[in-house]
Amino acid sequence: MITKEIIKMYDTIIVGGGVAGLGAAVYCGRFELKTLVLADKIGGTIILTGDIYNYPGFKKISGMELADKIKEHAGDYGIEIKEEKVSKIEKHGNFFKVNGYKTKTIIFATGTEWRKLNVRGEKEFSGKGVHYCSLCDGVLYKNKIVCVVGGSDSAAKEALMLTQWAKKVYIIYRKEKIRAEPINLKRVQESKKIEVINNTNVVSIKGDKFVNAVVFDKAYKGSKEFKLDAVFVEIGHIPVSGLAKGIGVKLNDKNEIIVDKDSKTNIKGFYACGDVVDSKFKQAITGVAEGVIAAYNAYEYLTKELPV
Repeated sequence: MITKEIIKMYDTIIVGGGVAGLGAAVYCGRFELKTLVLADKIGGTIILTGDIYNYPGFKKISGMELADKIKEHAGDYGIEIKEEKVSKIEKHGNFFKVNGYKTKTIIFATGTEWRKLNVRGEKEFSGKGVHYCSLCDGVLYKNKIVCVVGGSDSAAKEALMLTQWAKKVYIIYRKEKIRAEPINLKRVQESKKIEVINNTNVVSIKGDKFVNAVVFDKAYKGSKEFKLDAVFVEIGHIPVSGLAKGIGVKLNDKNEIIVDKDSKTNIKGFYACGDVVDSKFKQAITGVAEGVIAAYNAYEYLTKELPV
């Protein structure tokens, strides 16, 4: 006798396990929605962040601690959470399939990935002196000379963190002034270990087995070649939106998902939140808020709009 496999239907599947997705999970639990969270890494990129000082309610908390607390809160509501990379999303009438799981709605919270420099030597020396996370790899460079490429607030914070280990940290930025928040700019300026090299681009990375120099697009102190031990790249992030695009979700010219104030996309039942969407101000707290809004509107759709 042949029996058909019965596939459980979820009310919502949250794709992404960072704080935006986990924040959405808390409220899905409060709304008693049958919810599954799928992510290849629970906690998201914030777990690679050191101390956070701007999340309301916590004067100081690490990224890992914050993600763990929100995950624990979601767990109190019986939310299913699986570390599983999502490779396929399909639309079938009034429901979706995510890796074969069936769901009436999706909350998409995949965040971003690090933008690469795309210069000669970057790929060759990845993990051998080229890095994208000071918290992960900075400890390898005790008493060494390192640089951070970038001029954002994130670049400033990377440089400040690296001063815990490195004896000298250079910030290499292509424009006139770095764009850090005032408090972090002041800390950079007051640090005896940090020096900013402005109006300069890294055009290649050199080394033997490991990085030993970078090459600038113009001379600095008489030479375009600059000796150092590691390059930390912090030049922004790229939205991980390909799976959403694949089923027709509209993106802007930055490949961010276009959402309205209710975290709705152009596809009914498909919501998005966090760093992957087109919101201007991207912070952990705003991502969590967008996740909560997405959860609420998914609940509204399930109870008032979705055809039975």
